[in-house]
Amino acid sequence: MGYLDDEVKRLQGILDSIEARVKTLEESQFGGSKPKTAKEIRMILIGPPGAGKGTQAPKIKEKFSCCHLATGDMLRSQVAKKTPLGREAKKIMDQGGLVSDDIVIGMIKEELENNPECKGGFILDGFPRTVPQAASLDAMLRERNQTLQHAVELQIDDSLLVARITGRLVHPASGRSYHSLFNPPKKAMTDDVTGEPLVQRSDDNAEALKKRLATYHQQTAPVVGYYQNTGIWKAIDASQEPGQVWKSLLAIFDGDQKKASSAGGGILSKLTHRS
Repeated sequence: MGYLDDEVKRLQGILDSIEARVKTLEESQFGGSKPKTAKEIRMILIGPPGAGKGTQAPKIKEKFSCCHLATGDMLRSQVAKKTPLGREAKKIMDQGGLVSDDIVIGMIKEELENNPECKGGFILDGFPRTVPQAASLDAMLRERNQTLQHAVELQIDDSLLVARITGRLVHPASGRSYHSLFNPPKKAMTDDVTGEPLVQRSDDNAEALKKRLATYHQQTAPVVGYYQNTGIWKAIDASQEPGQVWKSLLAIFDGDQKKASSAGGGILSKLTHRS
């Protein structure tokens, strides 16, 4: 037993030495700060109106303590706060123009730098819509020594979306959404949380939706191709129940954790075989 005890102590000493060397390597590589981990999320959600982005994004936000940057909400926020970018955007919108890609990229950058929620990463929703926007986003992130981890597309047949959208009810102040058939409020046309009235958006009708979907597919196909080429694109069947869609998302995030563990194991393996 004495020999076994001595051998256990010797092996423990080797492990302690390896851990110390790994820590030293990490500190030298990352300038003394903690390395980025798979727990920080940087992703975009791609999907047509009604695909479930508004249902899944809050769950991702809660899991990773990150920020959800829906471009429409972000634009309204910047205008309301009268930031320089917000004032510039308002001037363009008041003239009936479209806000430039540079302004939107600037707003995203400002949120990443100044919004405390973005310390845990971010989910982009509604941007990029074109390949030039995707390239500009990548360039801005490179300046911050960051890259996108995931471009997740929620795929669903257009005919299913018509049924989903035409019954959608919205609480304007919070953006909470319900559905008259699939997810009705506890009290008809009333928000469960505040008791305030729900509305049906004017463009949530079959004719308007078909036009929006045609535009979406035309714009999005090249963006999907862009992210397929970068290797970060993944597709999820959004016709499933929301809980199953969430499980599919979790499987993607679990893949990040496995990659991180595998990378750590690689360092240990090299150290243990080093003479």
